[in-house]
Parts: sequence; structure tokens; C-alpha cells
Amino acid sequence: QVQLVESGGGLVQAGVSLRLSCAASERTFSSYHMAWFRQAPGKAREFVAVITWSGGTYYADSVKDRFTISRDNAKNTMYLQMNSLKPEDTAVYFCAAGSSSSVGSWHFRAPGINEFSYWGQGTQVTVSS
Repeated sequence: QVQLVESGGGLVQAGVSLRLSCAASERTFSSYHMAWFRQAPGKAREFVAVITWSGGTYYADSVKDRFTISRDNAKNTMYLQMNSLKPEDTAVYFCAAGSSSSVGSWHFRAPGINEFSYWGQGTQVTVSS
């Protein structure tokens, strides 16, 4: 059972940067694909970014060139560096861990929620204009 704890959210103004962290309890953290999803009020949870166990990265078009996902396997921690934040980035951000064998298809489609077995409780990010 992997336990995930997000941190780093907050209230910021548009244009600034924020870094989210996701700490995992599992020593086999390095074997999981790790992802960030977000959910805005009244909207469905949506994919943001994923980093595979081997370090490959994929991003949603809405955050490409602004957000960077990374991982530190020695610390069992994943990060999301968010630059040039916009009001539309306001959401609860969730980290997730999974072992999907469909990584190759992520070149053509966003990873689905059902491809990740473990989820954190989320951290709120609010961007004011």
C-alpha cells in the first residue's frame, strides 16, 4: 500500500511560481509511474503531468512549457514546478502512483485516472488575477 502526501499548495497571484511536492511512503517508489492530476470546482479531475519510472515525461497541453514534473527516487518524492501560474490553474492538485503497462500510448493520449492505483488527499492551489 503506497501512501502519498502532497504539500506546497497555497494562494498566489497570477504570474508567480509554486512548487508542489508529493512524498511517498513506499520504498519501491522508483518502480511506479507518478502523476499529477487536478480538479477545479464543479469540474472533472484532469491529467496534468506524469513521469514514468524510467524518467519519461508527458504533459497536458494546457501546462506544457509552464510546468515541470520531476522525481527524486532517493527521497521518495515527486515534484511539480509550476511557473507563470494563471487563474485557470486554480484547483486541488492530486498526486498519484501507478504501474500501467500502457506507457507507450501516452504519446497519443493523456493517462487516465483508472491507470493509477494510489492517490494522495490533494493540495489546494488558488491563483488570483
